[in-house]
Amino acid sequence: MNLNAANFVEENLKTIFAYSLSRVSNKDDAEDLCNDIVLAILNSADKLKDEKAFYGYVWGIAANTYRKFMRKRMRSQFEEIDESIADTTDFTEEISLKDDIMNLRREIALLSKEYRECTIAYYFDELSCKEVADKLGISLEMVKYYLFKTRKILKEGISMEREFGEKSFNPAPFEFRTIYTGMHNHEYSNLFKRKLPGQILLSAYYTPMSTRELAIELGVSSVYLEDELSLLEKYDLITKLPTGKYQTNLIIFTEDFTNEFLKTVSKSITPMLSDIIVALRKKLPDIRRINSICAALSDSRILWGLLWPVFRLANGKFGRKYPQYMKPAEIYSGATGTNYGTSPDDSIPDKFKCGSFAGFHGLDRTHRTTFADFDVLPKKNHYICHMSDDAFIEKIDKIVAGELPPEFMIFTIAEEEALLKLIDREITMMAEIYDKLFACACKLMHMHAPKSVETQIEPIIAQTLLFRAVGLIGGCAVDSGELSLPAFDGPAAMYAKLDEKPVIQYNQEI
Repeated sequence: MNLNAANFVEENLKTIFAYSLSRVSNKDDAEDLCNDIVLAILNSADKLKDEKAFYGYVWGIAANTYRKFMRKRMRSQFEEIDESIADTTDFTEEISLKDDIMNLRREIALLSKEYRECTIAYYFDELSCKEVADKLGISLEMVKYYLFKTRKILKEGISMEREFGEKSFNPAPFEFRTIYTGMHNHEYSNLFKRKLPGQILLSAYYTPMSTRELAIELGVSSVYLEDELSLLEKYDLITKLPTGKYQTNLIIFTEDFTNEFLKTVSKSITPMLSDIIVALRKKLPDIRRINSICAALSDSRILWGLLWPVFRLANGKFGRKYPQYMKPAEIYSGATGTNYGTSPDDSIPDKFKCGSFAGFHGLDRTHRTTFADFDVLPKKNHYICHMSDDAFIEKIDKIVAGELPPEFMIFTIAEEEALLKLIDREITMMAEIYDKLFACACKLMHMHAPKSVETQIEPIIAQTLLFRAVGLIGGCAVDSGELSLPAFDGPAAMYAKLDEKPVIQYNQEI
């Protein structure tokens, strides 16, 4: 035995124990570590050739022994408990040990990527700090920092009672919506067919959250969150802040916002819609003179058929007034569009919804329809559920040929142009409603949305208001008392367009 080593141990035993206690804090563990260090010093001292370097050498041995001790301890805590010892081990101690193992696994699962990779490489793969640095492509100092921080995080976390957020078992309603043009991107279009991306965006909407915080909120290990965060960051739907936390980069139409918006605007626009319908009613004789098919239709069929196009054309006037808000952003290479989220839309009263469709539908090269299936309308008056495209083309042709009585307006291109000139004043009146809707929506969204997305508010409201408010127009039109629910069957809020002019004259519908 090397006498210097024996003397050193005898003279410095208290110091070695103090060193051990400073590393592991628990007295029993410190005693075990102290014994390991003493044994390592005594076994290795004979290898030292330069006795002048003795003191530095033995403390190097102490540091290496401590690392081995921690690796062994970490690995042992992950070993499965041998069921054969159950009969000879106090039950409460066994449960406690199981809890420690599960808690340690839980805490490592919650570590962010850098901390987790360093911990696994050092304690489980048994790499040195230098080897960890080389493997991960980071500095030696950063490895030491991550390991130091990890020990503190695990020590604090392992004794904590974790409460995962409600989204871990009860995902909040969320729907991602995108209006885009450009080449199809399979990865992008399928991103929200999974629940997790939407729950991430909801969780980090108002308050930035670290990967660890998101893991706790969603009850998902960090290693599985990281891929989802990378995808969301790739498409600029979430932003990684300098603090390392993430914040949603998307306007979300929340339930509170939607309810406040509908309550605020419905009262103010209903009288304005009443004025528009009254003005259109006065022009019905002129409309019937423009189009022979309209001459055979009731007031209700014509007024319902005009409601959606008047609102759509008001959107056009708005867009020309505020072109700075109407340009879609780039959402990925080769595509532009408008992205937003809703959570949830189920809270909207049914009479203010338009759940199926509002827009154009091309049946073929010469037959087109424009319609809105307002939810305030009975299902019998919806367009989308009535028949196939071929059947609808056949019906249009037979109406034009006089083989069937008219059920809706059918215009040639020239007749539609004459119609739009005739009702331009009503379209301008609707544009005033559109301005009111826009101003109210922006004001409320600035109150409801986080500061991080405030520059997106006006563009997103401008580009989505047409479809988010169309159901409101239908409901308020009925509330005005100037437009009753249809007494007839078949699609109501629609008309068809043709390239050829109808020539058959019809009698007024009774």
